[in-house]
Amino acid sequence: MRLVFFIVAAGMFAVTNLLPSAFASETPAVGASAPDFTLPSQDGTVSLKDYRGKWVVVYFYPRDQTQGCTIEAHNFQRDQPQYGQRSAVVLGVSVDTVDSHKAFCAKEGLNFKLLADTEHKVVKEYGSTMEYKGVEIAARNTFIVDPQGKIVRVYTNVDPNKHSAEVLAALDDLQKGTATK
Repeated sequence: MRLVFFIVAAGMFAVTNLLPSAFASETPAVGASAPDFTLPSQDGTVSLKDYRGKWVVVYFYPRDQTQGCTIEAHNFQRDQPQYGQRSAVVLGVSVDTVDSHKAFCAKEGLNFKLLADTEHKVVKEYGSTMEYKGVEIAARNTFIVDPQGKIVRVYTNVDPNKHSAEVLAALDDLQKGTATK
């Protein structure tokens, strides 16, 4: 009986480690060009290339109107003046629809762009997918893109309670480094 269990377990291990997962894509590395995208937002179409020359915070989040996502969005909203002082733009991305984003923004008083990746292309390009209860959603990951379009910081599995402050501190460090070069 033990031998049969061992053989079955070894076979399952081999199969799960050899077959690529639909959700297993790597996040772009620091120093890589940020994958460009064009997506609809709650108030128009947004392209990453439109923000060349600015710092861009691209944050992926699972769902509108959920507790962690609402906390994270409120913190990014609260800190909008500080992002502006750093010449930085915040773009939120989920697989929710534009209508969902409109309702979320209206209910929560959000005025930065939330992008609808309903085809899941951008979340995959950024290695930011996960499965929850059999549904593919965006993982809670963030990328800081410098004014030249390069990824300079990557955060995975972030804590929504303190993430905006963490990103602001990183922007300060990154911008000091840029000023001294």
